[in-house]
Amino acid sequence: MKTLYPFDSSIKRHLIIAFIFSIWIFIFLFYTEPLGIEMFSNSKKLKYLPLYSISIFLCYIILLPLQNYFFKKNNAIWHVTNEIVFLILFIINTFALTYSIFSNLIFPIKGNISLLKPFTQQFYIPAVLTLLPLIIIVRWALGRYSQKRIENKKIEIKGSGNYDNLRLHFNDLVYIKSSDNYIEVSYLESGVLKKAIIRALLTNIEKTFTDLLRTHRSYLINPFHFKQWNSSKNKLEVILKNDIPIPVSKTYTENVRSSINFTTKKL
Repeated sequence: MKTLYPFDSSIKRHLIIAFIFSIWIFIFLFYTEPLGIEMFSNSKKLKYLPLYSISIFLCYIILLPLQNYFFKKNNAIWHVTNEIVFLILFIINTFALTYSIFSNLIFPIKGNISLLKPFTQQFYIPAVLTLLPLIIIVRWALGRYSQKRIENKKIEIKGSGNYDNLRLHFNDLVYIKSSDNYIEVSYLESGVLKKAIIRALLTNIEKTFTDLLRTHRSYLINPFHFKQWNSSKNKLEVILKNDIPIPVSKTYTENVRSSINFTTKKL
C-alpha cells in the first residue's frame, strides 16, 4: 500500500518557494565560494551567480505542470513515491543545467580537460546537500498547511446518534436520499462513489445546507455535480456526474430548473 504524503497543488505558492530557493542558492554560493568562485570580484559574482539562481527557479517550475498532472490523475492524492520522483527529476534537471552554465559560461576550458568531476564533488554535491533538506522541509510544511486549510473547510453531516456523522468537502457530496428516518449520503472519496447511512431527517439536512437542492420529496442534490437533463415517458430527471439519474417531481421542477441554470452560469 502506498504511503500518502502531504501536498499543496497551488501553483502560486510553489512559484513563491521556487523564488525563495533561488535566492537561497545565490546567498549560499556568494558566501561559501566553491570551486574557484573566491577568485571572482563581487561585481563578477553578481554577474554570474544569478545564473545559478535562475536555473534553480526554472528547474523547479518546469516540473509543476507534471506534478499537478499526476496529482489530478491520482484523484488528488500524492504519495511518498510521487514526492521522491519529483525530487529526483529536480536533481537531474538542476545538475544538467548548472553544469552547462559552469562549463560553458563561468569556467570555459578548451581541450579535453573534464570539469565534471570537480564540479560534482566540489560544487554540486555540497549545494544539493544544503538545498535538498530545505526543499523537503518546505514542501512538507506547505503540504501540511494545505491539508489543515482543506480540513477546516469540510462540512459535517450530523445524525441523531453519537457516531452518526460524516465529514467531507461540500463538492464531494453528490446527493442525499431519504429512507424513513435515515438518509443515504452518496459522496466521492478519491474519485470513487461511496455511500453512508445516517440516522437523520432530510428536512433537517435541507435546512442546514441551503446550497443543496430539493428535486423530490426523497432527494437532495448538490448542483455542482449537475451534468444534463433527461426527459422520458413524461418524467423528468437530472443526470449527475458519473451518470447518476435523480428524479425531479412536478412540485420542484420550476425551482430545480431556475436554480440549476443559475448555478451553472456561476460555474
